[in-house]
Amino acid sequence: MSEPKTVLLRREGGVLHLTLNRPELRNALSIAMVAELRAALAAAEADASVRVIVLRGAGGHFCAGGDLKDMAAARMRLADEGPRVLAEMNAAFGHLCGAFAASKLAIVVVLEGVVMGGGLGLACVADVVLAGETASLRLPETSLGVVPAQIAPFLVERLGYSQARRLAVTGGKLDARQALALGLVHELHVGADLDAALQRVLSEILRCAPGALAATKALMARARLHAPASLVDEAAEAFTKAALGPEGMEGVSAFLEQRKPAWAPL
Repeated sequence: MSEPKTVLLRREGGVLHLTLNRPELRNALSIAMVAELRAALAAAEADASVRVIVLRGAGGHFCAGGDLKDMAAARMRLADEGPRVLAEMNAAFGHLCGAFAASKLAIVVVLEGVVMGGGLGLACVADVVLAGETASLRLPETSLGVVPAQIAPFLVERLGYSQARRLAVTGGKLDARQALALGLVHELHVGADLDAALQRVLSEILRCAPGALAATKALMARARLHAPASLVDEAAEAFTKAALGPEGMEGVSAFLEQRKPAWAPL
């Protein structure tokens, strides 16, 4: 991939840190940023040495949502290209959220400062969400006369229909503690404790076998849409494949020998 301009990439062992880097605009999601995030995710998924992605924002804010300048520019093209120009721009963000939600990698999001619109959508598709006490979450679309179109399905999935609907019709505002109480945020930390918590979570994830983690995420994704009884045979097949595979063999051996498995950091 070409060198990103709106996203900073940093490798730390098996962890890829992606930092939204438009601090002057509170890391608003531009069309370019969406494309760079998708490219970075695809490259990480193709690299067997990457096991976790951490997503956070530069300058004390996570993300102020979609870049309204891009929307204004798209509207200028309506006369020539019709409504599809706006639809394609909106769908690009939906595909980004879908790609992160379906990733085989562990996705950790760190929230600080402003978390609006599309930023809230990215938080909803993460496996683990950590927040600092400065995090302020908003779903402002309806107050702007638009629809949180790509965010809404992930918000319903994360919070349930009742809470998602409440946030949508009130132009929802949540502070970090309220987001924690709703389950949108998993952990809330003050000051430097946030970075310490991130390191702990990364250590916990890296102790899990990458193949087993990916298979578990895939099974859980299907479990959202199917009755448990309908997945019995599929789950048994997944278990058997894992148990007889190299990770299963190594994991059992490591347990019996009282040592760390090969995939765990030293």
